[in-house]
Amino acid sequence: MIAFFGMGLLGTNFVRALRGRGEDVQVWNRSPDKATALEADGARAFADPAAAARGAARVHLTLPDDAVIDDVLERARPGFGPGTLIIDHSTTSTAGALARITRWRERGITYVHAPVFMGPQNARDATGVMMLSGPRSIVEPLIPVLSPMTGKLVDLGERPDAAAAFKLLGNLFLICMTAGLAEMLALAKVLHVPPAEAASLFGHFNPTSTVVPRIKKMTDAAFEPPSWELAMARKDVRLMIEAASEAGIPLAVLPAIAARMDTVIAEGHGEKDWSVIAKDAVDR
Repeated sequence: MIAFFGMGLLGTNFVRALRGRGEDVQVWNRSPDKATALEADGARAFADPAAAARGAARVHLTLPDDAVIDDVLERARPGFGPGTLIIDHSTTSTAGALARITRWRERGITYVHAPVFMGPQNARDATGVMMLSGPRSIVEPLIPVLSPMTGKLVDLGERPDAAAAFKLLGNLFLICMTAGLAEMLALAKVLHVPPAEAASLFGHFNPTSTVVPRIKKMTDAAFEPPSWELAMARKDVRLMIEAASEAGIPLAVLPAIAARMDTVIAEGHGEKDWSVIAKDAVDR
């Protein structure tokens, strides 16, 4: 039997998928109505996390943050039996993940962090990406348990908090990408290009194909010869900022990028590849 805490969009759809595979699931949520709604799918809802955990071989979590996770687990602790396995799919700090691994190991309970790159439909369809890491004795038995929940299960090795770290790295990229798209639409407004027309750019131009070679250039610190000089990229940024400023449209991200470019140019790197703005991050 499985217990699941946190019936937001992700947790709800994980539970529906588990029920679809015939798993016996007990659920708890801080807002009880979200848990009771899953009784229509055959789950059993509980008002108390300890009661929901009682009898469960493993407890899955999709909760908001470290503080909530720690609070809920302490409340659920009386319901844990010998050998209960905690599998946390939440996005957390690396420090929080490490602290929970140590704390629960000292109590005789295995805590594993297995965050995901999934939306609600991914959870329902068992697609998307799930990550885990830690000692082989813990990770390897979990592979057949977790694989049915995801399209791709990524084992990141022995480092216990690697999954937490990679989740934050991925989310940072997604946040920056989304902010970049918002900035692009702001500039499109200035340039009198309707949003849908601006979006059509990606039918002709696929920037995702540049991600892998660009980050390799950064990690290798291969900033010469340039494919696009930093000084020329900075000129383009100036044109964008000037256009937005003249139209009274605020940009949130580009001015910060311009400031970073100015700093690196002032250090004498203007003729190097524009990816040199990453130099401080990859300095050895």
